Amino acid sequence: MVKIRLARVGSKKNPIYRVVVADSRNPRDGRNIETIGRYNPQTDPSEIEVDVDRAKHWIGQGAQPTAAVRKLIRVAEAQT
Repeated sequence: MVKIRLARVGSKKNPIYRVVVADSRNPRDGRNIETIGRYNPQTDPSEIEVDVDRAKHWIGQGAQPTAAVRKLIRVAEAQT
């Protein structure tokens, strides 16, 4: 199954995440199909950049977003 989820790319104690489309069998930071955004919880307010059109495209193709990504997509839609 294809999932839309977060992949951690930040250094130790400095988490920064990418919003990626990946096969659910791959590890969290492993190979992904496409990177569609990023999320930085360290800033105030949190920096959220998600390509909502690509997210909707993948959801239409059957990809399942995780709960955290679903919330980030909603926030990104509200920002535009």
